[in-house]
Amino acid sequence: MAKKVFISYDHSEDKIYKELLRAWDANSAFSFEFDQRSPNIAINSTDSARIKQSLTRMMMDAEYLFVIIGRKSWQSNWMNWEIERAKQSDIKLKLAAVKIDYYNTTPSGLLNTGTSFATSFTQDKIITALNNAKNNY
Repeated sequence: MAKKVFISYDHSEDKIYKELLRAWDANSAFSFEFDQRSPNIAINSTDSARIKQSLTRMMMDAEYLFVIIGRKSWQSNWMNWEIERAKQSDIKLKLAAVKIDYYNTTPSGLLNTGTSFATSFTQDKIITALNNAKNNY
C-alpha cells in the first residue's frame, strides 16, 4: 500500500523541489499530496479559513508530513501552520523533512519532535526518511 504524504514547502522559494517530488510520484510505493493554494494569500487573510479547511482535509487523508526546508522556510507562516496542524491529535502525522542546504534553519515546529531527516534531496534518502518517520512528539 502506498504511503500518503502531504508536502509542506515554501511556494515562493522551493517550487522546483516540489516538482521533482511530483516526478517521483510515479513510484507506486508513495502517493504525494500537494496543496494547490496560492502563495499570495496571507495566512491571516479572510480567505485563509477556507484554505486551512482544505489543507486540513488533505492532511487527514495523509499518513506523513514531509517538509522541504529551504533557505526561508523557517519564516513561512503557512509552513509553520502546516507543521503545527499536522501534530494535532485529530491528524497526528508522522514527520519527515529534508534540508535543501545543510545550513538552512529548521522550522521550530520540527525541533524536539523526533522528525526523521533525509540527509540529502535524493529519492532513496527521502524514502528512507519517510520509512523511519514516527509521530511520537
